[in-house]
Amino acid sequence: MKSNYFETHAIHAGYDDREHSGSLSPPIFQTSTFVFPDAETGERRFAGTEEGYVYSRLKNPTVRQFEERMAVLEGGEKALAFASGMAAVSAVLLGLAKTGEHILCSEGVYGCTYGLLQFMEERLGISHSFLSMESAEELDAGILSNTSLIYIESPINPTMKLVDLEMVVTIAKEKGIPVIVDNTFCSPYLQRPLELGCDLVVHSATKYLCGHGDVIGGVAVGRQEVMEQIAHAAQKDIGGIMSPFDAWLLLRGIKTLPVRMDRHCDNAEHIAVLLKRHPYVDGIFYPGDPDFPQYDIACKQMKKSGGMISFRIKGGKEEAQQLMNELQLIKIAVSLGDAETLIQHPATMTHSGVPEHERENMGIPQNLLRLSVGLEAWQDIWADLEQALHRLMQKEDQVVS
Repeated sequence: MKSNYFETHAIHAGYDDREHSGSLSPPIFQTSTFVFPDAETGERRFAGTEEGYVYSRLKNPTVRQFEERMAVLEGGEKALAFASGMAAVSAVLLGLAKTGEHILCSEGVYGCTYGLLQFMEERLGISHSFLSMESAEELDAGILSNTSLIYIESPINPTMKLVDLEMVVTIAKEKGIPVIVDNTFCSPYLQRPLELGCDLVVHSATKYLCGHGDVIGGVAVGRQEVMEQIAHAAQKDIGGIMSPFDAWLLLRGIKTLPVRMDRHCDNAEHIAVLLKRHPYVDGIFYPGDPDFPQYDIACKQMKKSGGMISFRIKGGKEEAQQLMNELQLIKIAVSLGDAETLIQHPATMTHSGVPEHERENMGIPQNLLRLSVGLEAWQDIWADLEQALHRLMQKEDQVVS
């Protein structure tokens, strides 16, 4: 049965139980290699003239089911699964960029993506630069003669800043430059960059796609020919592939992605309003806040505003860490998109590898905290934040007196 609905695809895409003895749950093909019926079949499969399985680093039935589901959910032609989100980012950038070329990036990226870009510049001669991408004029001026890729996070981690994807695509298409979007913070349920004209999407599947904090994985989705190029250049030879068991866990997690994302977003909307009103909070960064600088962009390209909130508190690193230490329900942990609400301090955790002056340019001061709003009752999430903020204010009053 064909469907036009995301919720149905999240449960059924890429799997036919009739091909697997009626098993409602996809089987796990936990094997390293596959047997050929004869030597000639092995020759044809290695030559690429016959479809079939050879070795799980190259292709595996369980992993392929996950890839097919992700291609449908993102509206792409082909997906490739990887052992981590950074394996996916690395495969895409290393598979498409060449020595002497330049990658133009949104202003602010995940700390490990920043580290990869530095590695590529220092070791491989592939340069990069950062740009706010706030206008077509600025973007056009930032593209160099050797720019071969545009890499975007939107929302940007952890400042939540958005990039107008349609605007970037318009400029990039004129110059024949592919646009890659890290869609981890949104998931395909909230944002579909390929439908806006972008060329590739990458995810840390560890986050919302999994949703339960028990998988490390990554995925990239795009056009068939581009994904085949990445598969041959990076996935096969570098080998950062996903395991069948992790693919099975992700297939299970994605079934509930729509209902989970709705709850994450609803909870975050409540928490953002309350944080914004609190006297000890010095500012919030949330796409659903009408005062957010890119609120109009959020309304245009995101279905809902997401489950991530960043906020500044009054003070610096010491106060930020004290606040985290006062929390009881909310867990101090990196990552995001889990059922549990998580909080982390970007300057000393996820972005600690970024030089301080670069962090400041990205908008990551010492008093910034990032909150991944979970699936608990929002009233309990707020009660925990409120008591921690209250204790911090009491300590400050004691110091002053």
